[in-house]
Amino acid sequence: MTGYSSWDLPDEAATAALATRMAGALETGLVVYLHGDLGAGKTSFARALLGALGVGERIKSPTYSLVESYRARGRPAWHLDLYRIADPGELEWLGLDALSDPAALVLVEWPERGAGALPSPDLIVHLGYAGVGRKASMEPRTGRGSQVVARLASSPGRT
Repeated sequence: MTGYSSWDLPDEAATAALATRMAGALETGLVVYLHGDLGAGKTSFARALLGALGVGERIKSPTYSLVESYRARGRPAWHLDLYRIADPGELEWLGLDALSDPAALVLVEWPERGAGALPSPDLIVHLGYAGVGRKASMEPRTGRGSQVVARLASSPGRT
């Protein structure tokens, strides 16, 4: 598997550009865990990715609803924000069985709060602060995740 790859993201536009390039690298469904401190760009990244995949409706933050569903390139897409979850057992009533669809894109913010109740990640995206900007790194966990990282490996801004 391809190892970590990282990108410097000097501003929100760079975060959106990386998400757009990732959308172009997706050929199948993917489970993506989004890690980072509050304000590190997880929701901005998810919104840009979903928008680049053709979600035409308003892309809402799932902070209060916990999960938002969309259609992206004719496939199901789910965006979860588990920040407000205290125990993974709280996710039982959300009907997360649908997240196991191999054609679906599943984006999960704060996945550690849903440990054991979520599908395993294909790709882990770490977003963090780097001076006045941000930095993103991607860690593939499956062959599908490795393919995405390999397609992005020559992206501008990679460090």
